[in-house]
Amino acid sequence: MESYSLRIKRSAAKEIEGIEPRKVRRQVVERVQALASNPRPRGCEKLAGVGERYRVRQGSWRIVYEVRDDELVVVLVKVGHRRDVYKGL
Repeated sequence: MESYSLRIKRSAAKEIEGIEPRKVRRQVVERVQALASNPRPRGCEKLAGVGERYRVRQGSWRIVYEVRDDELVVVLVKVGHRRDVYKGL
């Protein structure tokens, strides 16, 4: 399987920076980095009605991303707590 490049929207980067405690932030970052080698890992779910967007869980946090297979790119769209992350998608 070819490796995908990872693009992170500025807003998603800010959301990651705001995650506390540091241990949880590190786990989220590791999960995001793993998407470059496998953009559709076990447990990911395709979001209905929003194109090629998927989400993966990391504890109480959700990572929403878009897969562009033709370009071999994963675009990180949003990272947030499960109660808030889907608002405004």
